[in-house]
Amino acid sequence: MAMSSALLTDHYELTMLQAALDSGAAHHRAVFEVFARHLPLGRRYGVVAGTGRVLDALADFRFGEAELAFLRERRVVNDRTLDFLASYRFSGDVYGYREGECYFPGSPIMVVDGTFAEAVLLETLILSILNHDSAVASAASRMTHAAGDRPIIEMGSRRTHERAAVASARAAYLAGFSSTSNLMAGSVYGVPTAGTSAHAFTLLHGSEYDAFQAQIDSLGHDTTLLVDTYDVAKAVRTAVELAGPGLGAVRIDSGDLAVVAREVRKLLDGLGATKTRIVVTSDLDEYAIAALAAAPVDGYGVGTSVVTGSGAPTASMVYKLVAREDGEGVLRPVAKKSVGKPSRGGRKDAFRVVEDGVAAAELVTTAPGAPAPEGARPLLHTLVRGGEIVGREPLDAARERHRASVAELPVLAHQLSQGDPVIPTLFS
Repeated sequence: MAMSSALLTDHYELTMLQAALDSGAAHHRAVFEVFARHLPLGRRYGVVAGTGRVLDALADFRFGEAELAFLRERRVVNDRTLDFLASYRFSGDVYGYREGECYFPGSPIMVVDGTFAEAVLLETLILSILNHDSAVASAASRMTHAAGDRPIIEMGSRRTHERAAVASARAAYLAGFSSTSNLMAGSVYGVPTAGTSAHAFTLLHGSEYDAFQAQIDSLGHDTTLLVDTYDVAKAVRTAVELAGPGLGAVRIDSGDLAVVAREVRKLLDGLGATKTRIVVTSDLDEYAIAALAAAPVDGYGVGTSVVTGSGAPTASMVYKLVAREDGEGVLRPVAKKSVGKPSRGGRKDAFRVVEDGVAAAELVTTAPGAPAPEGARPLLHTLVRGGEIVGREPLDAARERHRASVAELPVLAHQLSQGDPVIPTLFS
C-alpha cells in the first residue's frame, strides 16, 4: 500500500476546515486556481511540470489510522473534523495545463473545483509539487535549448534532498535532458540512466593507467574515462593507449572547459581517436553551456544548477480561491484585492493564440466551456472528473509536448538575458 500523502500539508488548512465545518460553509462549492503572478528572474517563459506527481499524490491522499492518531494526539482538530477526515475522498474535478506545456504570468495552470472542505486541503500538496518541478523544468528547458543537439545528463542528486533528487530528474528529463544519474528516477519513472566514474576511482588504483585498465576491463572500450585527475594530456594518451581509437568518451571536470576541450579534441584526433566523444561537467548552467557552443564538446553533465532551478528554486505559484457558491447555490467570482498580491476572480479557461505557427498570446477567459477562439488551442484539460483520475499520461508524452510547445515560441523566448514574458497574457 502506498504511503499516505495526507500530512504533506500545512496545519492551517486543517484549522480552516474545522472552522468551515462549524460555520456550515465547508460543503459549499469552491473553485481554486494555481497561477504565477510573474516569472522568476526576468525569464521569458516557464514550463509546467509535476502534474503527474500531483495526480499520484491525490490518489494517496487518505487519512488512515496513523494520520488520524497523530492529529488526535496533537489536538490539531476536533472530533467532528477527525470524523470528516476519516472518510475524506476528493470527489470534485481538476483541470490543468498538461506537463511540458509552457506557461506565463496569470496562466491558470491548475483549477480545482469541489467543495471547500475537499479543495482547501490540497493547497500545500499541489503547490509543493508544482513549484518545485516547474522550477526545475523551466531551468532545464533553457539548458537543453542552449545545448542544441548535444545531450545533457542530469547529475544533481548529491546537491538536493534525496526525494527532491528523484523529482528533479523526472522534471529535467521532461524538459529535454537525455538521462539521469539517479537510479530511483530510472526505477520509478523510467528515465534513462547513465554514469561514468569519479576521481576516487582513479585515486584508489594509484595511477590513471591502472584505473583506466580496470574500468575498460570491466565496462568495455565504449566506457567514459575521467581524464583530469592529474595531467589531462597524459591521461588522454594513456586512455587511447589502453582502449584504442574505439574509446567511447572522455570526461573533463575542471579548468577552462572550452580551452581544455579544444586541446583534448586535437590530441584525440592526433591519436586516431576521432570518434571518441568529449563530455564536460563542473558547475554548468545554461550560461556556461551557451558559452561552450563553439567548443568541440559532445555532451554535458549538469548537477547543482538544474536541481535548484538555476537560481530560481521555486516557480512562485500560488493557490487562490477564485469562485464560491453563495447561500442561493450560485457560483460567484471572488478575488483578493491586497496591494501587490491581487488575483482575478472567476472560474477560467485558457487558450494559446498561434499565428503562422508562432505563439502570439495567452488568452485567459472567465467563460469556461466556450469554444476555442479561431487560431487558438485549449490549454486546460480534464485531469480528475468526479474524483476519478483521468489525466495520467506517459512521461514521454509530456517530453514530446514540451518540444512542440517550446518550438512554437517566438525566437526571443530563448534569449538568456532578463526581459519580459515572450508573449502577453490577455484576460477577457
